[in-house]
Amino acid sequence: MPLSRRPTGGLWLAALTLTAFALQTDDFVIAGVLPSIARGLSVGEAAAGQLVTVFSIICAVVAPIAAVAAAPRSPRTVLTCGMLVFCAANLAVPFASSYPALLALRVLAALAAALTLPAVFSVTATLSPPDRRGRHLATVTAGLTGAVVVGVPLGTWIGAAAGWRATFVAGGALGAAALVFLRVALPDVPPPPAAGLRERLRPLAASAVLRALLAATVAVLGNMVIQTYLAPLLHGLAGVTPSGLGVLLTLTGLAGIAGARLSGTLVDRIGPGRSFSVAAVAFAFAMAGLAVCWSMRPAHVAAIVPLLLLWSAAAWAVPPPVQARVLMLTGPESGPQALALSSSAVYLGASLGAGLGGWAIGSLSLGALPIIAGACAIVGAALFALPARKTLRVEDRNTEDRHANA
Repeated sequence: MPLSRRPTGGLWLAALTLTAFALQTDDFVIAGVLPSIARGLSVGEAAAGQLVTVFSIICAVVAPIAAVAAAPRSPRTVLTCGMLVFCAANLAVPFASSYPALLALRVLAALAAALTLPAVFSVTATLSPPDRRGRHLATVTAGLTGAVVVGVPLGTWIGAAAGWRATFVAGGALGAAALVFLRVALPDVPPPPAAGLRERLRPLAASAVLRALLAATVAVLGNMVIQTYLAPLLHGLAGVTPSGLGVLLTLTGLAGIAGARLSGTLVDRIGPGRSFSVAAVAFAFAMAGLAVCWSMRPAHVAAIVPLLLLWSAAAWAVPPPVQARVLMLTGPESGPQALALSSSAVYLGASLGAGLGGWAIGSLSLGALPIIAGACAIVGAALFALPARKTLRVEDRNTEDRHANA
């Protein structure tokens, strides 16, 4: 779309951000109602946690393929169809009386998300002026972050008040609101230039980009080991109830917002590499504290709240340095594809984290979760700290330029 024909208002960007928020909330909200799902369907908590694994791994694997398959069609049509299926899959949850039935609906919702999320990034890149593309993509990505910061606590409260099925109904209603917003605010843009799967995966050919995305995957894996099974972990650690969990998730959500904003500032001042290291060290410290508290349980809630705040702030301090490094290395032309791949990396880490956490609960104990998560943070930091020399020169030059222009 020529620059002169690009819409100047911000409503389309808000609609796309709300869509990303709804899709990501639907994936992660299970963490807040996991014990209730397990009791309601007479399955173990590890089995209930695999609902996150299934959703996330489908999104990670299917998203690039769905983007290629949907390329010839109008993005507005793709978004509409995807969100219709997404809403239907969530609104049908009250009729799912068994675990297999709920699993089938989660697969359907995941396929809809895998079709929709790449289109969200593609439309954002198409409608954004070149000098604002990075900021607009970051805004949409913030919708993904906000899902855990706001969506999961809200879904947990709804589940505690009206039952876990109501949480999914609310997710369907949120998706419906996003769909209406899209239909009202989003212009009918032409399909993006045809790009095959190989071209969409091209950013992975750069070893530094691949390492950054792998580091993000490992870091998210460690975070989701805790995030997915936070409810049973806190209940075993300090007897936290579902209503109390909602309060704690709200507090950790606010800490996550603060951590993400602080991380963005650090990226500008000291570069992505050092910023990622700071976040990883803080995350590992919080996990070490939770492991110590588990060994001395029962712990008082007041003793674990600071550790939970540090955990959330550190966890959400990871995306800004990853996105900044990927954009620095790929440039503006390949940036949207690379950021879409970073979304797949997040989903892959989420699926592996939920699966690993479920295995740990069944084979070890809940107390092993913080130890595993902390180890993942250290491995992620090591991967992110091994860029090519060219990467370091690019980051140092960008940091110096920002300081010079400040």
